[in-house]
Amino acid sequence: MTNPKLRKTLVTLHLLFAGFLTPAFLMLAITGGNYLLGNKGSIETQSLTLVEGASLDFQSASLHADVEKLLADSGIDHKFEYVKSRGATKIHLRPTSRPYIEIEQTAVGLQASLNTPSLQAGFMELHKGHGPKIFKTYQKLVALGLIGVVLGGFLVGILAPAYRRRTLAATGLGTLIFFALTFLG
Repeated sequence: MTNPKLRKTLVTLHLLFAGFLTPAFLMLAITGGNYLLGNKGSIETQSLTLVEGASLDFQSASLHADVEKLLADSGIDHKFEYVKSRGATKIHLRPTSRPYIEIEQTAVGLQASLNTPSLQAGFMELHKGHGPKIFKTYQKLVALGLIGVVLGGFLVGILAPAYRRRTLAATGLGTLIFFALTFLG
């Protein structure tokens, strides 16, 4: 690399972004690794009593308001940000990274349950993008930041003559392994 100021700036930006994003990267690595190792977490389920004759149209444009009214009429105090359809007969009130309600249409009517995820299950819900809307926005920024950190580190490596060959060799090997496991595995 011919310009030491450019290299120093790139290294500094790379380190600042990596440091800022470390908590998110660790959460993704730990929860994803635990999940792949078989620790999926658990969800404690408690039945809820809805008002007699309760009904919902899961295809309604006003489903969010309808669910709020149903919960209020049933004496259930639960705050949620949005409704996620799980097919034509089931909905989850998200975020599901913390205690959430599931409502299902069964042959005997609407059934509701309060589901409380364990720490691992709650973090997996965050990992999968099922958390609060503000956290989902944060995750989008983290994704962009990760791209910047990876490309910034790669750029620093190939622009520095002392690291260029090792950076290209590691990138080539990583690319080969990625494609081999993706398409041949």
